[in-house]
Amino acid sequence: LCDVFFSQPMLELFFKAATEKYVKCFHYKVETFLGEGGFGIVAKCRDTNTNQAVAIKVNKSDPDILQQAKLEIFILEQLRRLDPDAANIVQWNGFFHDGERVCLKFELLDQCLWDYIRDPNNRRLPISEVRPILGQLTNALSHLGSVGIVHADLKPGNIMVVNRHESPVKVRLIDFGLACPASAVIPGDCVGTVGYSAPEVMLGLPYNEAIDMWSLGLVAVELATGVPLYPGNEYYDVLKFIIETQGQPPDHVLDSGVCSNNDHFGFFFFLIFTPPTPTSHSFFLFKGSFSFPLSLNACS
Repeated sequence: LCDVFFSQPMLELFFKAATEKYVKCFHYKVETFLGEGGFGIVAKCRDTNTNQAVAIKVNKSDPDILQQAKLEIFILEQLRRLDPDAANIVQWNGFFHDGERVCLKFELLDQCLWDYIRDPNNRRLPISEVRPILGQLTNALSHLGSVGIVHADLKPGNIMVVNRHESPVKVRLIDFGLACPASAVIPGDCVGTVGYSAPEVMLGLPYNEAIDMWSLGLVAVELATGVPLYPGNEYYDVLKFIIETQGQPPDHVLDSGVCSNNDHFGFFFFLIFTPPTPTSHSFFLFKGSFSFPLSLNACS
């Protein structure tokens, strides 16, 4: 079913039906801006009919952003089968249009984990506080897996603290803008955030829900130490850290990667060809810091 809906004609039909279901006369007053990204902005608003404070994600009117918003609405509709409280995911309350912009309405939460651990008092959380947070996030991923959804962008910025003054801290998973059915992933798609993406995403390999568990492991380290495990501004930097600490992936794995094979750009590795003999074969060599920018320039 998810594969069918991800075809363009079916997605348009779904979006039309969803619009008829959710779009009513909404009146909101913007109180403050909570954040922004490539998609647009998130604002704290006041529903003038109910006086309830809500968080509204206002997507840009760009056609590509609109398409992504339609996909996110499809994912959020699938997640309606879950109880937000039991699943530790944000509660979505529909959407509406503001001109050509699609606005998604969510419950208002307190602050993201990045802001929470930037507090001088919380920079390195004790294990007694890390453990319940991880328990709630593994619960969220388990529920996503039960409906076949990959979040694909798990990081502290997409984990919200419900109320920072409560103990133990309660968290919810947010931002399903890059989420997709596990049955519809496309190897080589640019998903996730540098520093939290799994190796199979960086190398352009097929992936599934397991990439979210990799990201969760990195979040766990950051909560306990106060610093990212794999810092870097490029996938190259992150892969370098991974290879230095855990070794290079096997050549047969690299040979299957869209972004590691020389037939598909070879962003990260040289494919070394050797004369064919019964005991020798081609192998991969990780590019040096000088060669990596050259390969990117050649493909830009």
